[in-house]
Amino acid sequence: MNILSTTLLAFAMSTDAFAAAVGKGAALHKPRWGDALRVGIIFGVIEALTPVAGWALGLAAADYVADWDHWIAFVLLGVLGAHMIWNGCQPGDEDAETPKTSRHSFWTLAITGFATSIDAMAVGVGLAFIDANIVSTAAAIGMATLLMVTLGIMLGRVLGKLVGSRAEIVGGVILIGIGSVILYEHLSAAAA
Repeated sequence: MNILSTTLLAFAMSTDAFAAAVGKGAALHKPRWGDALRVGIIFGVIEALTPVAGWALGLAAADYVADWDHWIAFVLLGVLGAHMIWNGCQPGDEDAETPKTSRHSFWTLAITGFATSIDAMAVGVGLAFIDANIVSTAAAIGMATLLMVTLGIMLGRVLGKLVGSRAEIVGGVILIGIGSVILYEHLSAAAA
């Protein structure tokens, strides 16, 4: 993967965390930058570790699926992208106004961070099949998530849940595009 693909993948992986952060920010009473950075670090670390776990699982199975690896990466990224688009198109839950808190607990944030990083684990599996540099890719995903979540918390108070779903749609489109590029590159190399 080139640097552009890695950067796009990193930001695509961070869009669902951004969507969750906008929601978390909307639930906070006057979030401060320190609080936003705390949430960004928690999400970023989790989002950086999950593709490494997926990559290790994929690497263990790589010998068995070497002939189909580009198809597996294409399907995984396509399904994840389609799922993100579908989630982004769903109507938000119209709850009654809930009281705002001044800070979310670590465990609430960690569970939310893990839930939004399951797709990064699946992407890690696909990355093992194409022999991508997992260290730089995981670091890029973690840093993009830290940035996006920190900004999402601060924007949440102003923007509410509207932007979150749109960000997830864009992330899904990017994942489908990256999967298509991987498939095209492998099929083009095989035809040459």
